[in-house]
Amino acid sequence: MSLPWATAEDLCFITTTFQHLHTSGWYWGGMTASEARDALTDASEGTFLIRDSSHPLYLFTLSVKTCRGPTNVRIEYDSGRFRLDSSFTARSCLLSFPAIPSLLQHYMATSQGKEEKKIAEEQRVVSKDNAVLLKLKKPIHRPQAFPTLQHLTRLTINRYTDCHEHLPLPRPLLLYLKEYPFKL
Repeated sequence: MSLPWATAEDLCFITTTFQHLHTSGWYWGGMTASEARDALTDASEGTFLIRDSSHPLYLFTLSVKTCRGPTNVRIEYDSGRFRLDSSFTARSCLLSFPAIPSLLQHYMATSQGKEEKKIAEEQRVVSKDNAVLLKLKKPIHRPQAFPTLQHLTRLTINRYTDCHEHLPLPRPLLLYLKEYPFKL
């Protein structure tokens, strides 16, 4: 069995992905589906976390509280792009992204800003005979991995601008902002 991420370029890309996830505070690592369910049971709908996938062909799983309760969706990786796993018929509707935070930001934005029909088209993840509408609202942070004040400041800056080079900041701070260019 060959892994779809076995090239040196993919391994470098995956390393960067793990760095972003560890920085985020909402990556829970090697937890089981049962542990994810327990973490999300009392959370509001739309609360989510990322964890390691228990399936050998997938790296990560999105665990999210839906109207049906905690739900797990595998995240596919292929040639530097991530997308949510779905049935073959729904797969063509799903977008792919260069980073997991970008994927989550997209689904959070569509949950908050688009009309229901568009949400239904883009965010319905189908697995076998079951369809689930994903409404991502907020990540749940691991208690022992809550983000630093510096990281929270970076997130605030990233939410207000994508043009870091125009900010009157010293070069080390601009580099720090670029290390994690995401809004969540």
